[in-house]
Amino acid sequence: MRVASNTIHNTAQGDGVQDSLNSDSNLSGDRNVIKGPETDHFRTDHLLNNIGHRAISGGFITFGAQGAKLILNFAAAAILARLLGPRDFGLVGMVLGVTAVVGVFKELGLSTATVQRDTITQQQVSNLFWINVAFSGLLGLICAGLAPLTAWFYHDHRVMGIMLALSITFLLTGSTVQHQALLSRQMRFQALAVIDVISITIGYFSACILAWVGAGYWALVIQQVAIAGCALPMTWVISRWRPHLPSRNSGVRPLISFGAHLSVADFVARFSESSDSILLGRFYGAEPLGLYSRAQVLLGRPIQQVLTPINSVLIPVLSRLQSDPERYRRNYMQAYGGLALIVFSFSGLCVALASPIVLVVLGPKWAGVIPLVIGFALVAVSGPLSLICAWIYESQGRGSDQLRNHTIAGVITIASYIIGLHWGPVGIIMSLAIISLCIRQPIIYHIAGRSGPIRTRDLWAGFLSHVPCWGAVFLPAWLSYKAMRHTSPLIQLIVCVPVGLVVGVFLMLLIPSPRRSAFFIASRIFGALKAKAIA
Repeated sequence: MRVASNTIHNTAQGDGVQDSLNSDSNLSGDRNVIKGPETDHFRTDHLLNNIGHRAISGGFITFGAQGAKLILNFAAAAILARLLGPRDFGLVGMVLGVTAVVGVFKELGLSTATVQRDTITQQQVSNLFWINVAFSGLLGLICAGLAPLTAWFYHDHRVMGIMLALSITFLLTGSTVQHQALLSRQMRFQALAVIDVISITIGYFSACILAWVGAGYWALVIQQVAIAGCALPMTWVISRWRPHLPSRNSGVRPLISFGAHLSVADFVARFSESSDSILLGRFYGAEPLGLYSRAQVLLGRPIQQVLTPINSVLIPVLSRLQSDPERYRRNYMQAYGGLALIVFSFSGLCVALASPIVLVVLGPKWAGVIPLVIGFALVAVSGPLSLICAWIYESQGRGSDQLRNHTIAGVITIASYIIGLHWGPVGIIMSLAIISLCIRQPIIYHIAGRSGPIRTRDLWAGFLSHVPCWGAVFLPAWLSYKAMRHTSPLIQLIVCVPVGLVVGVFLMLLIPSPRRSAFFIASRIFGALKAKAIA
């Protein structure tokens, strides 16, 4: 399960994120940059006026977009699960496991460099654009060239055609990297949300139509191509930025160096994350991998879409608080506590109600996914709360620690997959759940807490103080499910989900740390709604 990008709200009462947004420290930019003509695409000084309101409003928009994507994701998953079989999802999953590893170099970390740079010029962004396009084209050719080898590796000739088709997406997505980075730099969150939601909607709609007419696994392939193909023209039209021809002496060397470090760390992380799909596809075939991928969608996507709206604002906010360790620590631990409350509650609910969730969303023929959903829910106990240590590394500029963290965590993750491989998909995910909590998380917390305002003991204190949230939701949801086991899965969900959440919230309010986290989340939601109403 991977982490992604954007927003945390703050109230107007002085302390916390709003103060940090108005602080005088710098957003990890390099002031020793050759300045070019100020244009609307590159200027950011006008954003400093009421930047707190812009961040809150942008966060509200991004959360809304993630909610829409979550609904689309479950709707498409439910429809496609009834039109396609596990083998169809497994075939595409085999290729996506490989393309995910290769595709990590598509951006080369240059989008982050563009967003975080204090000042940047047309020449620099243009050169970065052509670098992204060139590397994306190269990656597409590499994937096309690897197609026969990949088909041999998986012992399935159909993989070759899938990989050839998906190789096109590299060039399509690589041509939007700098345009989307400039939209992020200008805090045009609504534009990014529109592009994201519309392109995904078209992709899902295309897949459902093709699956309905009998296209089989090609419906899932076209879905990926359609998403990238729709995002390209929309991004160019909405951004309105156009690159110049490449030029020399533009000062992009520091940007490339910065991006290279990020790319290496991301490659290590992505390789470890994709190795489960590669191993399952190689040793067990398409059908078990298809079951595994559907469980991953049901559990991984919702958590990712919670994390995504937090990162893009929280990391810059923490970056600006480096000179104020106490406020840095307070802001981080508040966000950590809020996320811990959500993650533990979600995990407990999914473990208790795995069976009705699978039967309602995917249908009876996917009953084999139920134990996998339980396994992924147990991984969620430690996985997301380990991944967010990246907030610490990126905001404090600890690139070497981030690479060290990703390398060690990646080795442990792959080792857990290999250990559990003998027992198939369930063995892999249960092995990861146990090793992640007992070995990977302690090492990650040790590395993250070695320096800076957040210490290892702070991370463990936040984790352990929220563990009761898991039981507070699991127990009432499980008891109510047992009481209603003879009813239909839909009725079980309609009754048991509210029971688990309502009783769980009541129990959590009796415990100091979860209570503070619940009030923190509530204040941010109400503040965001108020800010949106004022806007």
